[in-house]
Amino acid sequence: MGQLPNPLEHRQADHEILDLFLKRWSPRALTGEPVPQSILNQLFEAARWAPSTYNEQEWRFLYGHRDTEDWASFFGLLTEANQTWCVNAGVLILAISKKTFVRNGKPNPVHSVDTGMAVQNLMLQAAAIPNLIAHGMAGFDRSRARQTLNIPDDYEIECMIAVGRPGDPDLLPPPLRENEVVSGRKKIEEFAQPGKFRFE
Repeated sequence: MGQLPNPLEHRQADHEILDLFLKRWSPRALTGEPVPQSILNQLFEAARWAPSTYNEQEWRFLYGHRDTEDWASFFGLLTEANQTWCVNAGVLILAISKKTFVRNGKPNPVHSVDTGMAVQNLMLQAAAIPNLIAHGMAGFDRSRARQTLNIPDDYEIECMIAVGRPGDPDLLPPPLRENEVVSGRKKIEEFAQPGKFRFE
């Protein structure tokens, strides 16, 4: 039986940071075990404390546990490629963001940024919990999500997240199995420069 790699054995920071950032990665091998609501609440608690403009906290999370009546609604939104491995997720989460300020009804230009920070908090918290994985996805039907889950027009549909217990990569289909590796990152100089835009 295969075993997921330890990201700390495959990643090395160029500058001193918390190991938590290196531990967060996005494997697809899952076991199909349920994720208790208490664990899910830890993830949402971490998301709760993300920064937001005017403290709007404009993120919202909809979710479905496997083996519940909500599961089919969320699973059915996924592309076929993501259904292949998400069939073994414990929970599927949809992240959405309110596009206007509650305080005055005006457009909020950073609703997606703020919600992205809440999602990152959630995923880092998952990385800090032993035997837990959170994998973000763009591969799903946004129009169907809005209709199926009754999402108002004032909310942007951002991403889906699969949460589950790590499984055996050898049980994945060959193309996915080959990609079940810990990825590296660009050098800082490739995405951060002083002054005017000079990136290639």
